[in-house]
Amino acid sequence: KMVKIETTLGTLKVMLYNETPQHRDNFLKLVKEEFYEGVLFHRVIKGFMIQAGDPESKTADSLTHLGAGGVGYTVPAEIVFPQLYHKRGALAAARQGDMVNPEKKSSGCQFYIVQGQTFTDEQLDQMEKRIAYQLRMREPFHYTEEQRIAYKTFGGTPHLDGQYTVFGEVVEGFDVLQKISEVETGRSDRPVEDIKILKMKIVKR
Repeated sequence: KMVKIETTLGTLKVMLYNETPQHRDNFLKLVKEEFYEGVLFHRVIKGFMIQAGDPESKTADSLTHLGAGGVGYTVPAEIVFPQLYHKRGALAAARQGDMVNPEKKSSGCQFYIVQGQTFTDEQLDQMEKRIAYQLRMREPFHYTEEQRIAYKTFGGTPHLDGQYTVFGEVVEGFDVLQKISEVETGRSDRPVEDIKILKMKIVKR
């Protein structure tokens, strides 16, 4: 399934993964309900990611602290790692931290899209050790050659791997992702000028 995300800075198209059916179906449900119309990209960190989906952002003034709004439910984690990973353009679910959410359940509506940065082989070696430790793997962990190439040339946020549910990826509009990630931000990484989702729609291709 594909979803077109029209924003005030241009249009992105994302493909949703079938490997994460609960996240896919929940996202499609919200798109059909027009839930995302008018929500802001309320948190933008260049070299990291852009985040949206807080319903409170639709009506918030510029001083409101955003990021805590939701739909009243969470989605069980569907972390399909190492297959699905945080390459540039990955669409993933935001969530509360491990302290209050050890099961890594996803926000019912908030998502982020990875902009990320590129990594060297040495940095990826370190990352592999860290991931093996964090996920308490018995065997050493290694990225595939394809994943390494993606992180080295295209970029991403490997330090989030295995911790958040990745449920889709950008297939068109990387220039828009770049444009959004470069806007000026103020307090709490909120863009100074609102970047709004005008509408989302399910498309065939």
